[in-house]
This record gives sequence, C-alpha cells and structure tokens, in this order.
Amino acid sequence: QVHVVESGGGLVQAGGSLRLSCAASGTIFSINAMGWYRQAPGKQRELVASIASGGSTNYADSAKGRFTISREYTKITVYLQMNSLKPEDTAVYYCNVDLRTDWAARVSSHWGQGTQVTVSS
Repeated sequence: QVHVVESGGGLVQAGGSLRLSCAASGTIFSINAMGWYRQAPGKQRELVASIASGGSTNYADSAKGRFTISREYTKITVYLQMNSLKPEDTAVYYCNVDLRTDWAARVSSHWGQGTQVTVSS
C-alpha cells in the first residue's frame, strides 16, 4: 500500500509565495516520476510541474519562471516552490507519484488528497 500526503497550502496575497510538500511512503520499490497538478472550481485537473527519476523537469507555461519543483530522493519527497502567486493560481493542488511497488510490477499512479491554495487579490 502506498500513501501520498501533501502539505503547505494556505491563503496568501497576490505576489506572495508558498511551498508545497508531498511525501510518499509504503511499499515503494522505485519512483518513475513525481508531480504536482491542480484543479480550480469548474475546471479540469491540469499538470503544474513534474520531475522524473533522472531529475528532468517539466512545467506548465503558467508555472514557468514562477514555480520550481524539486525532489529529496532519500525521503521520497517532492516540493513545489511557488513565487509571484496570482489569483488565477487558486486551486486544489494534488501530488502524483508514478512508482513501482516491486521490481516486476507495472508502474502505478498514486494521488494525494490535495491541498487548497488560495491567492487573494
């Protein structure tokens, strides 16, 4: 069983910063990728940023230059540093982890429960 837990959301004024954290635990053999998604009311869930096992990163256009994803390998933890926040960044942010639970297992995708980020104007 795998657990994914996010933390760090909250209320911040426009222009401010927040740092989200996500920790994965349980039966984990290897990590393929970890990422952050967000879903605003009435909108589909969208990718914000991801980081692959080798360290390569991918960002949504809306996140480039403002957000930074990083990973702490020993703790199976991923962070999302969000700077220059805008009201349109308001959403529930979800952590996603693609991993193998065993050397022979297929890659499976696991989600956290989400953390609310609200940016006031």
